[in-house]
Amino acid sequence: MIQTEHPYVPAKFAISIKGVVLDDERRVLLLRNERQEWELPGGKLEGDETPIERVETEIREESGWTATATTLLDTWMYEPLPGRRVFIVTYGCVSTGTQEPPVISHEHKEAGLYHRHEVDTLVMPQGYKDSIARWYALLDRD
Repeated sequence: MIQTEHPYVPAKFAISIKGVVLDDERRVLLLRNERQEWELPGGKLEGDETPIERVETEIREESGWTATATTLLDTWMYEPLPGRRVFIVTYGCVSTGTQEPPVISHEHKEAGLYHRHEVDTLVMPQGYKDSIARWYALLDRD
């Protein structure tokens, strides 16, 4: 057995659960954060809640919309700031009550609704763009 001088220390990073939510016109809900990037609604997984409970709660808190998480879309690692890593989990969500415009919570600067072809031009992590494209592709198959 080889002994090392340094004990094993597991990596630590936040886990953020995000949702891809479309309105009745099939526009995706995006929120602008303090880094001036667009992102999906969602938040850090905490306590005893499930990922699905977290994303549904965050969508309601951040937009005023009600949504049900139905499909796990993707997982990926994101580094929003140097040395700060976040494990992202995205779900495709089915929404109700999206006739009303989204409300902006204190966590974001702006809410926007974007058609599929507009997403690639936005300043946002590629992982979010990939999750959005995957949700549209799955919905198109149905």
